[in-house]
This record gives sequence, structure tokens and C-alpha cells, in this order.
Amino acid sequence: MKKVVICTAQAPFIVGGAEILVTELRRNLERRGFTTDVVAVPFKWYPVSEIVRQALAWRLLDVTESNGVPVDLVIPTKYPSYLINHPRKVTWLFHQHREAYDLFGTPYCSLTDSPEDRLVREAIRTMDTRSLSECRKIFTISRNVAARLERHNGLAGETLYPPPQHLGRYRHDEFGDYLFFVGRLDRLKRLDLVVEAFRSVRSSARLIIAGTGPLAEQLSRHIERQGLTDRVRLLGFVDADDLVRLYAGCRAAYYGPMNEDYGYVTVEAFLSGKPVITTDDSGGPLEFVTDGETGLVTPPDPDRIAATIDRLWALPEARVREMGESGRRRVEGIGWDDVVDRLTETLR
Repeated sequence: MKKVVICTAQAPFIVGGAEILVTELRRNLERRGFTTDVVAVPFKWYPVSEIVRQALAWRLLDVTESNGVPVDLVIPTKYPSYLINHPRKVTWLFHQHREAYDLFGTPYCSLTDSPEDRLVREAIRTMDTRSLSECRKIFTISRNVAARLERHNGLAGETLYPPPQHLGRYRHDEFGDYLFFVGRLDRLKRLDLVVEAFRSVRSSARLIIAGTGPLAEQLSRHIERQGLTDRVRLLGFVDADDLVRLYAGCRAAYYGPMNEDYGYVTVEAFLSGKPVITTDDSGGPLEFVTDGETGLVTPPDPDRIAATIDRLWALPEARVREMGESGRRRVEGIGWDDVVDRLTETLR
């Protein structure tokens, strides 16, 4: 059996889309007959002075063999795991350290324009370009990630969309009275925009938010202060059965992050036959959401988001169903067999 090692960086006690994707990748490689293990090295993005040193730890690791048996393939995923040395390295790039790239100069970046931070940015870009150039192949989880790689590092990546965790379980029950969001509650998801929008929503729409994260308490207080507890509900963590049920019963899903790498919400909603409301700067979701065809696209402004929600609620159900079905057709080809075939094709 061919031996495959997946490489990933892991912030302790943080589980998000990337961590779920690594778990699913391992499971499907094993399903296809590959002996697979995961090498995870702790990583944190602060203090800034430590980012480069932590990344270089990957350069010191040797995963070319295990107990004298060669490792046939390594699959790095997100920064800085692709600094690993191996003669057959095929990266499936989830994302780079975005603060050194597209997030620099935004409120979501801790790096400044100081001489010290400029050196950190330059070091990250140099390490990325060199280590990713060593790969036999570079795949990316979206065209958005590939575009960043081409723009900043001059390297080409081939898009390979990841399937969602509960592939095969999503269903459509009804078009209910709520808009649904699920995901990690952090700043880049910009949930404050849609919560603020509900101060101006005139239709009967409600918002249900599922997930946990560092902004959970702050978001809860904001909902209370705005007097929106009857219209916006925070559920916290939900299990797989409830997740599928909430998608199945919503009228539409909402996902308006800042230049997202990919975004499972869009694909999960479409597999449930539901349209998606997103923003015109959301990145990955825009590879699937076409305004008026598979969902609605709005500027990232609370008043404009509110008007878009009301626009969707004013549509006849037949029109909403048509958009949801168009979305389903757009993502129905995303599956694990294709992913495994492409990632392991250098072994054939």
C-alpha cells in the first residue's frame, strides 16, 4: 500500500473548516486504500516576531520514511505546512498566511508597515514562493486561492473543490421563514453586518446563526443591545443532524465573509436546494453564487443587505426554488473520488 502523509498546522483547541477538511481527506484516502497519517505542528499567528520561526520548524522535519519504509507522498495544506521537504510533495493549498497578502492594510491584519513587520512579510513571501515551487503539483481549494497565489507569488495552482463534510446527507424539506448562517464566529465572517441589517429588514425574515468562536459573547450582546432577540437567534454548536435539518428548512443561507478562501456554506446550501445571499467582496462564494440565478449578491452594507433579504422574501416560492435548484446543479459534480484521484496522480 502507498503511504501518504497529510501535513497541517494546528492551533490548539481551534477547530474550523480546515481541520474538518484534513479529517475528511484522511478518511477518503484510507477509503481508497492508501495508508494515511496526519502530521500536525502547533502554530499561532502571534506574536508577529514568532511567525517566521514557527514556519521554519517545518523545514527541520523529516517525513521521507517511517521505520525504514518510504513515505510515497506528502500533501501539505495550509501555511506553513508546505515548507516540508519531500521528493514527492503535492500541495492542496487551503490558504497562505493572508495577513502577509490580501489582508495587509485592512482592519483584519495585525502586521503593520513598520520595518520589522515589513521584514516578516518579505520573509513569508520568500518562503512561500520557494517551498511551493518545489511541489510536483499545486492544487487550490478555490479559484480565489489560486488567484492570490498567482498574483503574489507568480505560481499557478489548479482548483480542486473540496466536498462538504456531510456529503450525501443534505436534503430539502421546505422554504421556511429564516435565513441561515453556520460557521466560526470570528471577525472575517462579518456577522455584524447581517445582524445590523436586521434593524432595517421589513419582511418577516428571521436569522438563525449556528456555530461557536471568539466573537460569540460579543455578538450575543450586540443582538440584545439592538433589540433583535426576537429576530436573530444564536444557537451555538449544532450537531450534524441539526445542521442538515436547519439547511433543509431555511428559505436561504447567508454568507458574507471578507474575501473567503472557499466557504462550505455555499456548497452545503446548494446541496440542500437553497439559494445563497452573499456580498460582492466575499471571494470564494462568488465562484458559485450568480446574482438572480443561484442567489443574490449585495454590497457589504447593512442597509443594502437588508434590502436584499427583503427582495428574496418578496419572491414567489417557485422562483426561490428555481435558484436553489440551479445552485444544486452547479455543485453536484464536487466529490471525493475526483479529489483523491488528482492528489495522488503522481503515484501512478
